[in-house]
Amino acid sequence: MRILSYNIHKGIGGRDRRYRLERIVGVIQHEAPDFICLQEVDRNVARSRHHNQPELLAEQLNAVNKLYQLNVKLKEGGYGNLMLSRWPFLEQHQISLTLRSRKPRGGQLAIVETPEGPVRIVNWHLGLAEVERHWQVRRFLEHHLFRQSAALPTLIIGDSNDWRNTLANGPFAVHGFHHVTAPASRFRSFPAYLPMGSLDKAFCCRKVQIEHARVAQTKLTRDASDHLPLIIDFSVKKAE
Repeated sequence: MRILSYNIHKGIGGRDRRYRLERIVGVIQHEAPDFICLQEVDRNVARSRHHNQPELLAEQLNAVNKLYQLNVKLKEGGYGNLMLSRWPFLEQHQISLTLRSRKPRGGQLAIVETPEGPVRIVNWHLGLAEVERHWQVRRFLEHHLFRQSAALPTLIIGDSNDWRNTLANGPFAVHGFHHVTAPASRFRSFPAYLPMGSLDKAFCCRKVQIEHARVAQTKLTRDASDHLPLIIDFSVKKAE
């Protein structure tokens, strides 16, 4: 199975600052993922021609299921996280990760019926402050909606904004999650045209087997957004 995580920057290129949603679609179609976890997806915003990006992306990428989480509300419309899947959702939840007066943030949780059995996928976009990020991860991992399906194979992915790479040995280690996107030097994803930071990260539980993980660097990915997409091939470990 393949999962792709991508901060699409509302479909606006990181270098030319032009809105071209078709470039995002092209990047994703080339990778042919089964799960698509996107951040900074616009809905009814002037800069993106008032497009309903969740609907357009779901249609153009032939998604069976769609889950959109509007986090940041603007005068018109807003933006947030989008999860698309090749297979149906058995459960879906949205969890607020907004800390007091900071910028609204959120995480998505879906249990997906796959050919290898139910798999739990988390998509999120964490905050800019380190203390905020650590609080957000703890809040999500300790939330009752997350804990009630703890027995399932789980993969957590998204834009972590974790410049100093402190989450892996912090709340994830405490809760028994393995850092997939390590070492950071192999997973630099921001800024797309000259990647310096490993911001787009993934973590998994012991029931998930990681087969291959990479950041996609092509001319199109360097132009389409200000982040590079993260692609992970994985499977569910068979019970011993």
